[in-house]
Amino acid sequence: MSNAFRDLLKKVGSGNHTSENLTREEASAATRMILLQEATPAQIGAFLIAHRIKRPIGEELAGMLDAYDELGPKLQPIATKQRVFVLGLPYDGRSRTAPISPITALLLCAAGQPVIMHGGDRLPTKYGLPLVEIWQGLGVDWTSLSLAQTQQVFEATGLGFIYLPQHFPLAQRLFEYRDQIGKRPPFATMELMWCPYAGDAHIVAGYVHPPTEGMFQTAFAVRGTQHFTTVKGLEGSCDLPRDRTAIIGLSTLNSDEPIERLHLVPRDYGFTTKNVPLESTTQLLNAMQSVLQGEPSELMQTALWNGGFYLWRCGVCPDIQSGIAKAEAFLKSGAVTQQLQKITQVIGLVTRSLAQRA
Repeated sequence: MSNAFRDLLKKVGSGNHTSENLTREEASAATRMILLQEATPAQIGAFLIAHRIKRPIGEELAGMLDAYDELGPKLQPIATKQRVFVLGLPYDGRSRTAPISPITALLLCAAGQPVIMHGGDRLPTKYGLPLVEIWQGLGVDWTSLSLAQTQQVFEATGLGFIYLPQHFPLAQRLFEYRDQIGKRPPFATMELMWCPYAGDAHIVAGYVHPPTEGMFQTAFAVRGTQHFTTVKGLEGSCDLPRDRTAIIGLSTLNSDEPIERLHLVPRDYGFTTKNVPLESTTQLLNAMQSVLQGEPSELMQTALWNGGFYLWRCGVCPDIQSGIAKAEAFLKSGAVTQQLQKITQVIGLVTRSLAQRA
């Protein structure tokens, strides 16, 4: 048993009236002891549920990110004029609405904007459809690549994927605890802000509940993160909704305000107010293939809505409307499909090269 960890557990787990927030340094130490399994299983489970009940604060999330930076993997800087976008999405996947972020990532890469994604397999508590399965259905398998191989793919194509079971097994072990306690602990919030890139990055963090955005802002401020976007997205993802106003926070460098607020109404850009439901993985993949072929559909509308926003946000296009037009042109011309084929080919070359050396 770790006596040092027990003291931190007592601090967050003493009840509504006597529990205390951790300092940034304490939160980092607790996370480090959890990842390294220096705390006992009983201590870890108790901490995760107690911290959820207490509710985290931004300073604590900043400390947790410090530990992830220390112990976790990072893709190294690549030669690019664009600031790398890191898309933070819930690791436990999607169950109700069709995800579009892989198409968004391909579109951005085709336009010269590098993107990093991260996640694992079907994970608790939702056990929803994860990114890695969608990529596999599109012909891109990230699961067997080492970090060095992923770096090669990232350098050649502008797209990288940190796959937790392969690249960050210390964090992967924690999902058994999540399953047993049956609730998302504050680690699930922190992961949305995690940046597994050693260079200049722009972090895009999705969320569901408004208080989460406030925690994001505090954690980013504490850590000196200057470039970020917060999105009240579908199921906590970075995907912009079509059934309601998209609420978006933009980091600002030359303002006394913590963020600039955007309220984007889909109807104002010609989109209907309808989210595409997630019926099955097969149905989604078929719909995504149609989008890649430039065919009109409801999912194409979602792809254009998201693509237009992110092409503007990364600076490729001067405004959202021109971003939508560019997204449509890229999809109909086959440029996005070509980007997907390039990624598949590079992964094939990387894996064959390793096999030949072995």
